[in-house]
Amino acid sequence: MKKDYDLEVRKAIGKQIKHLREERGISQEEFAFLVGIDRTYVSFIERGERSPRLPILYRMANVLEVHPGALLVEIDETLE
Repeated sequence: MKKDYDLEVRKAIGKQIKHLREERGISQEEFAFLVGIDRTYVSFIERGERSPRLPILYRMANVLEVHPGALLVEIDETLE
């Protein structure tokens, strides 16, 4: 598996989280508070620099009022 694939996955998930957060009019600071994490961690996740743990993804989905699966998006590249 290519190392770049992991980066693409992180970026795609981060972009989806950011899209859903902004769609709801929630600032990064407010979102971080509601999820119970630091605002800089939200920024890292949204830029694809960090991968949130599964419990954090579930808390994010809860705050965004979506099914946790809505945070996962398809990646066009194939696993190699």
